[in-house]
Amino acid sequence: MQTGKVALRPFEKTDRKALAKLCNNKKIWDSVRDYLPSPYTLEDADAFIEFCQQNEPTLNFAITYEDELAGTIGIEPQKDVYRLSAELGYWVGEPFWGKGIATEAVKLITTYGNEKLGLIRFFSSVFDFNKASMRVLEKAGFVKEGISKKAVIKNNIICDDHKYALVF
Repeated sequence: MQTGKVALRPFEKTDRKALAKLCNNKKIWDSVRDYLPSPYTLEDADAFIEFCQQNEPTLNFAITYEDELAGTIGIEPQKDVYRLSAELGYWVGEPFWGKGIATEAVKLITTYGNEKLGLIRFFSSVFDFNKASMRVLEKAGFVKEGISKKAVIKNNIICDDHKYALVF
């Protein structure tokens, strides 16, 4: 999947060094859930790539910019009565910030999820201090559905959780 200079593709074992280098950044870790290891090692990259390669269909993709690994994006289809919905998560490495890469990646994966997987609703949660991610989602067509007050603790700081969704 590609639009302009941004593409989504399955992870390859050769992505391990670039993935570890980009992800081993406290600025990335500060804006994602705590289950992402920090520091982020080559072994962590290997485990993540192996996990991604086991998904069928592919749910987690490498984001590339001009054929260079720039980040990752994934969807997690829900179950039972929520089975037509998926949670969306992503990050883009700091050297690639400000280029519109995340917005294009979000558009690509939601189109993929809709057209290939039959999903009709995508949702994402954003920490209140992550204004850049809010802008990414809004530019990709997501609408803020609400704010869960004091719902998240990150770096020992309690913050609000902004809920966004896109419906096809």
